[in-house]
Amino acid sequence: MRKKLYRDHEAFPVLVLAAGASRRLGRPKAMLPIGNGIMLDRAIDQARHLGTRITVVTGGGYPLIRFRCQRSVSAWHYASHWEEGMAASLRSGIESLRPRARGVFIVLLDQPLITGDDLAHLARAARKAPGVPVAADIHGRPAAPAYIPRYLWPEVLQLEGDRGAAGVLARHGAITLPVAGAVSDVDTPDDWRRLAVRYQNQFR
Repeated sequence: MRKKLYRDHEAFPVLVLAAGASRRLGRPKAMLPIGNGIMLDRAIDQARHLGTRITVVTGGGYPLIRFRCQRSVSAWHYASHWEEGMAASLRSGIESLRPRARGVFIVLLDQPLITGDDLAHLARAARKAPGVPVAADIHGRPAAPAYIPRYLWPEVLQLEGDRGAAGVLARHGAITLPVAGAVSDVDTPDDWRRLAVRYQNQFR
């Protein structure tokens, strides 16, 4: 049993992308209060529904966000070129993973309304067919949270600018699953105020 759990732990790592500058918001998203902690705590709790080897990819706001975080993770990885955009953080995170990984789950920092049930559904689909990309369905297109098989990593490592792997996932016919809450993210103070009220109503 221990050996089986170890292989699973290594084979399906999770990256929590928390490196952005949050310029439109005016403060690091990671430290926004939510529930009994901060947004980063919530994202890590979500990541635990996908796997046990969790790496937080940081940049803007580091090391303060690590100090404020109340959750333990497997690793903290500083993306040295995080200011270039999401692609740089995603590339850096993937490059930090161990060779045993068969793929990687991606969790964004600012989707706190996504439930554990939906994430567990995504995790089961990925583990059933680890060579197939799986993602949330947002308006008919694949998006995070997502699972990216290892054979797609070379393409992801070529991405640039402030974009993630949605295009790569779409080109390779990712399986898309309904994930309530995936469309609700935080970019501005108004977004945060609306989302905080919805979170309180949904999870209280």
